[in-house]
Amino acid sequence: MAAESPAFTLVLPVLPLDDEVVLPGMVVPLDLSDAEVRAAVEAAQAAARSEPGKPRVLLVPRVDGTYARTGVLGTVEQVGRLADGDPGALIRGRGRVRIGAGTTGPGAALWVEGAEVDDSVPEPLPGQVAELVKEYKALATSWLRKRGAWQVVDRVQAIEGVSALADNSGYSPFLTTEQKVELLETADPVARLKLATQQLRDHLAEQDVAETIAKDVQEGVDKQQREFLLRRQLEAVRKELRELNGDQEGEEPDDYRSRVEAADLPGTVREAALKEVDKLERSSDQSPEGSWIRTWLDTVLELPWNERTEDAYDIRGAKAVLDAEHAGLEDVKERITEYLAVRKRRGDRGLGVIGGRRGGAVLALVGPPGVGKTSLGQSVAHAMGREFVRVALGGVRDEAEIRGHRRTYVGALPGRIVRAIKEAGSMNPVVLLDEIDKVGSDFRGDPAAALLEVLDPAQNHTFRDHYLEVELDLSDVVFLATANVLEAIPEALADRMEIVRLDGYTEDEKVVIARDHLLPRQLERAGLDTGEVTLAESALRRLAGEYTREAGVRNLERSIARLLRKVAAQHELGERELPCTVADDDLRALIGRPHHVPESAQDPAERRTAVPGVATGLAVTGAGGDVLFVEASLADPETGAAGLTLTGQLGDVMKESARIALSFLRGHGAELGLPVTDLKDRGVHIHFPAGAVPKDGPSAGVTLTTALASLLSGRQVRTDVAMTGEVSLTGRVLPIGGVKQKLLAAQRAGVTTVIIPKRNEADLDDVPAEVLDKLDVHTVTDVRQVLELALAPAATADAAAPEVPLAA
Repeated sequence: MAAESPAFTLVLPVLPLDDEVVLPGMVVPLDLSDAEVRAAVEAAQAAARSEPGKPRVLLVPRVDGTYARTGVLGTVEQVGRLADGDPGALIRGRGRVRIGAGTTGPGAALWVEGAEVDDSVPEPLPGQVAELVKEYKALATSWLRKRGAWQVVDRVQAIEGVSALADNSGYSPFLTTEQKVELLETADPVARLKLATQQLRDHLAEQDVAETIAKDVQEGVDKQQREFLLRRQLEAVRKELRELNGDQEGEEPDDYRSRVEAADLPGTVREAALKEVDKLERSSDQSPEGSWIRTWLDTVLELPWNERTEDAYDIRGAKAVLDAEHAGLEDVKERITEYLAVRKRRGDRGLGVIGGRRGGAVLALVGPPGVGKTSLGQSVAHAMGREFVRVALGGVRDEAEIRGHRRTYVGALPGRIVRAIKEAGSMNPVVLLDEIDKVGSDFRGDPAAALLEVLDPAQNHTFRDHYLEVELDLSDVVFLATANVLEAIPEALADRMEIVRLDGYTEDEKVVIARDHLLPRQLERAGLDTGEVTLAESALRRLAGEYTREAGVRNLERSIARLLRKVAAQHELGERELPCTVADDDLRALIGRPHHVPESAQDPAERRTAVPGVATGLAVTGAGGDVLFVEASLADPETGAAGLTLTGQLGDVMKESARIALSFLRGHGAELGLPVTDLKDRGVHIHFPAGAVPKDGPSAGVTLTTALASLLSGRQVRTDVAMTGEVSLTGRVLPIGGVKQKLLAAQRAGVTTVIIPKRNEADLDDVPAEVLDKLDVHTVTDVRQVLELALAPAATADAAAPEVPLAA
């Protein structure tokens, strides 16, 4: 029998807890102002001086003066001040202790013997115990979430031990002292967890019953009495408002009803508006819904539902307007004239509206900046006699900008299409969707997808804005779109539009535009009268050719403005008399040196192609056509590694073109009389200047081949020659795109001879005649023809630069 009695191995001072229970794992602050608490802590501190570790006490619940049979071993973690300033101690419960007989010890505290209780559970947990753990965690999580204690949920879920999970119930505020003592004295961890689970389950059931009763009581209030009371209060408030505002506020719902009934609205729109008026009359003046309804009704009443402007389909007059407002762009103006003529004939034959829809194409004007795309839209509206509205789409990333916001959102507004109709004041304006290629997409939706319905004549007669939520007929609206890059427009959206390309102006067209449009406008802005300053045609031509090299005329207008400002300032300073004429020789003194001197105008020794290995190509950028130089060099066989090096921010397609050109020369260099052994033993470096500008495309193939052939042969590339075309491994010259833009760029750069693929010969029909007259265009089918045309004769090359080595 003696062997079965517990071994009392601990001697601890007793710290009594009145009507409070601490379970293992809990951390509690205790007030040292209590004499018994202070005596126990001081006795533990005195005993700890001779023993390693923190001071230890025995936490024993005392209910109605009776001590529990089991206590908790606690360690004094910290002694200091509590939040209210009183002395206190922070004690952590460590484990259960079975209390034995009293004994003696230092200090005034009661000392007892004790034996630690082993409450471990063997691993792994049996299936029933694991289910019990899962049930307890679920119940605890449900209770904690109702209290909003989200941080504690994670801590409870992280507890793994059965004993620790059961003892965690000590923090539950709904447990009585007797229930906590029962948990403390239950030594078996599984039985203790069952007890804690049952206590938590009972509490949740009581809580659900209490909530159900409270809800039933709340819903038990007589609905009719509540509605009667609220209506009497609302009536009293409205009466006060009528007296305060001179009867204006009270008559507002009736005013909206009369406005809706008096407005000329379509049937479905009138019905929807009257429903909203009914809601407005039932709502209180303080309700936010009333403000939303008023805003919606104001928007609907301000839209021009039945307002239309009569089309002035004078085709000859329209053509005259386009010619007067835009110089050049003959193919574009011809397409717009065709568009207007077809609309006129459909209207004359009663085909304007078929099945509720109007036919007609949506034109997309695609071209580089500054060529007049936006002003062409204004000219179309002028020619048709319609209102003109411009909708800027650059940078729009929210689909609601097109289709409107739902009225459930605070500050909701209709989309840009509805706002454009409202701004125009008619249902058939000309709407210019400017910079449609700059539309983006993100988590707020894809505005380009919302434009699919707007720009489809088969669908836009029933366009539904998210804010209005009524059908809006857009089939009579003339939509025009502008873009700089066609490839940036989504394919589905581009399929709904007819693409009209604007490739830029010739130098002669720029001179006419500057003389007839830009100069008069800038004279007015500079405060000068017509005739006070005259620009000679040679000055305008030099401004267009050497000071500004672009597809459009924006920089040309800026140069004219700068020139006129300089003249006006000199006149005010007394340095120049007005009227005056500015010749081309006066430009350098007024606005500085030219920025774009043609290669043909430079000294032969300073030209880029003055050394072998440099060729002139043609490219198309977002700003129109441009010239592109290609430089090639061979590395020293002793210091440089063999291989191909490419620089200049090149895309994958252009890199492949360089490899193809190199492979062609390696395979056919012997028959061309080139030292191909240099290509095997020495590294080849190809560079495209303007290294900060990304470049890609296959059309530089012939230029790359010519530059490498020039480098190997030592023959210079002719300064007046520019070329474009894709090259194959067999030396065939394949067709490319953008012939018109490239020839315009060649003419602007002062090039006189251009080499293009034979299969692009039909594209020359699109090039203005005055440009073709100034260019000697050669069409080729094989790269050998390109080399014969582009490379200078060997004797000329030797005479021009005898000291230039093969390796640049």
